[in-house]
Amino acid sequence: MAVLGVQVVVSLLAASLMQKLSPRCSFARWLLCNGSLHRYRHPSDEELCALAGKQRPKSRRERRVNGVTDEKPLSVPRDIDLHLDTSPITAVDALVLRYFLDYQWFVDFAVYSTAVYIFTEGYYCLVGPQKEMNIGVLWCLLTVVFSIKVFFTVMHHYFSSEEGGERSVCLTFAFFFLLLAMITLVIREDYLEFGLEPGLAGVSSNLESILKQRGWEWMLPLGKLGFKLGLVALCSFLGACLTFPGLRLAQTHLDALRMAADKPLLQVLLHLSFLAPVLVVVMWIKPISRDFLLHAPMGKQTVQILSDSAYNTTRLWTIVGLCLLRLGVTRPHLQAYLELAQRWVEQMRKEAGRIPALEIQRKITRIYCYVSVVSLQYLGPIILTLHCTLLLKMLGHHSWGLYPEPPALPREVTVTVTPQHPREGDVEDVGAAVEQITGVLGGIFTPLFFRGLFSFLTWWVAACQVVTSLFGLYFHQYLAAS
Repeated sequence: MAVLGVQVVVSLLAASLMQKLSPRCSFARWLLCNGSLHRYRHPSDEELCALAGKQRPKSRRERRVNGVTDEKPLSVPRDIDLHLDTSPITAVDALVLRYFLDYQWFVDFAVYSTAVYIFTEGYYCLVGPQKEMNIGVLWCLLTVVFSIKVFFTVMHHYFSSEEGGERSVCLTFAFFFLLLAMITLVIREDYLEFGLEPGLAGVSSNLESILKQRGWEWMLPLGKLGFKLGLVALCSFLGACLTFPGLRLAQTHLDALRMAADKPLLQVLLHLSFLAPVLVVVMWIKPISRDFLLHAPMGKQTVQILSDSAYNTTRLWTIVGLCLLRLGVTRPHLQAYLELAQRWVEQMRKEAGRIPALEIQRKITRIYCYVSVVSLQYLGPIILTLHCTLLLKMLGHHSWGLYPEPPALPREVTVTVTPQHPREGDVEDVGAAVEQITGVLGGIFTPLFFRGLFSFLTWWVAACQVVTSLFGLYFHQYLAAS
């Protein structure tokens, strides 16, 4: 219990630091409010009138005629020579942003969760693999749950929109990803090597011995069917939640490339970050990843370049590296989103007619007010992918290559359940019952099952990003421009 005690102390310390230091030292606030991002300020009525060659608008008291107030809104020509002023985003300005507190708490929690995981992994690297549970699993699971909650909150905001177009887009993509998930689950392991079917077969075999003792064999097919239906429903929900983040990523990617026209290195990094989900998807396609890339022809024979365990380790490190790459180009994407205000003004100047001054001010202010939502849409998939990968490593008994990979449990484990009748107040019997329950659950849900589950979830999050971002590229380049 010594290792578990150290982990509990570190977890409590991390929770305390997150509560005490967040108002003063926040990674999320630093990422958004360190002065490198500049927002556009909306022009005042006086500035618009000066550009339009009109007099300063009268106050409401001055516009009273015969006791009646003239409520005619101020309007200006669309082709006025309007240039927006910029100012860096500060912490004081960010406090009024929509969902800023949710963004700050979520990103900071993900940072502390990753820090706790790194500490436990470093401790295991020094003292060797332990039998106790890695408490980083709990932190990573909470991060995954909070990621889904954040996605649901943002999607609920789109569903409550008065226009209703966003709602139709979410429902359409949810149905599309429902069909795609059902198709994916029937593809053989020879093409998509999740290991989900062998994991489910192991769980069914281990669970059968328990159900037979109680005469519940009929529940086994229903349980397997229920698990797959639940997984398909989760995939559809995740696909709907990742729809607008993918569409937004495509837009900011195109705008960031325009802004980095004179920076070839930044353009290469932007292209690599955009293609990162594609690489993740390819790494689980067996004919491409293992059969083609990992086998080299040697005369009439084929030599395997990497072992299976080495390839699993390489895949984990590759996903982590791609997540860090996408995190490194966060600011160019966010600044590209803020540049939408200037682009909208340039587009307005090409049009004829007049426009209310209030509409100009609202449009420019609205773009800035939603920068925290765009930050959640950009960082949410990165955090979800990273922590699904960490869970795949921990629960799937993979290795980072820093210490020997722990042996995985066999596919079939003999699980025996003996009835216990603990006496009241008998601590030893209660402890034995808890230990027996833990052993039964550990025998049912084996590392083989967790490998298949989190491999599939990691791949599915990347696949949703690929589909939505590619559709976003087509939409913003061809449909929106027409």
